[in-house]
Amino acid sequence: MKILPIIEDNINQRFIDEVVDTLRDGGIVIYPTDTIYAIGCDALNNQAIERICAMKSMKSAKTNLSIICHDISDAAQYAKFDNNQFKVMKRNLPGPFTFLFPALSKLPKAFKGRRTVGIRIPDNVIARTIVENLGRPILSTSVAGPDEDYRSEPELIAETYANQVDIVVDAGRGNVLPSTVVDCTEGDYEIVRQGLGELIY
Repeated sequence: MKILPIIEDNINQRFIDEVVDTLRDGGIVIYPTDTIYAIGCDALNNQAIERICAMKSMKSAKTNLSIICHDISDAAQYAKFDNNQFKVMKRNLPGPFTFLFPALSKLPKAFKGRRTVGIRIPDNVIARTIVENLGRPILSTSVAGPDEDYRSEPELIAETYANQVDIVVDAGRGNVLPSTVVDCTEGDYEIVRQGLGELIY
């Protein structure tokens, strides 16, 4: 496992390239978001997704999977949403929200049985730069740890996941609150988890 220091206001493109190459090769990385650090892989690589699902015991089809997209146009390739939902997303993204929508068939086999996909466009330049350079979304699931430090300090996160991931991106201490999860699958906006973001309707 390798730790790569990348900061938002001075992004090292060589390190970004290394992260992207690792993702393209089916690797798993831990990276910053605008909330908790996340574990991710190429969201179109079924084998890599299955590795993360096994790592976090997300084998049930009832467990939603979330992806980070570069922008809303990118998200429209993978999730079904209407014009009103588009407007709500535009008011709140980039930001600390996960919007749950019906998943489209472009997503890989790991999503089958999971008819819903979580869409994240975080207010974090590093995460969005990785996605933009990869050219497709990355899976997003929060790191786990026994306390706030183990969920927010890159060195402690790296210690926890040393034998499970290929790269940890060190962007400094992360947030300790998760994203706000908004279920849009029934056409309305149901807050199923209140996190960092306050939704603007």
